[in-house]
Amino acid sequence: MEDALKKLDRLTLEEARMWSAQVLKLTHAVDDRVKAVGHIVEDIDDKVVSDSVDDQVARIDDRVAGVDDRITGVDARVAAVDNQVASVNERVVTVDDRVKMVDNNLMQVIARA
Repeated sequence: MEDALKKLDRLTLEEARMWSAQVLKLTHAVDDRVKAVGHIVEDIDDKVVSDSVDDQVARIDDRVAGVDDRITGVDARVAAVDNQVASVNERVVTVDDRVKMVDNNLMQVIARA
């Protein structure tokens, strides 16, 4: 009877070891799958971060293009003002020439008198 109990004890111990080995295999399989999911999540996170940065860069690029368009508009306005100043300058020169002519005529009238 004692031999039978020892044999039963050994068989029970061996069965427990086999179950432990099976649980260990399953644990490793689950661990590997969790790691794989973790890598997928990291890849998705990288894409989200990358896409987010790309979107921000695109928005900034659009803003810069808008500023560039505004600068072009300001440049055109400055050119128009420059043309107006040149026109005023031409008028001043014309007035200055007329004043000189009047001054010369006045001097001739005074010289004759």
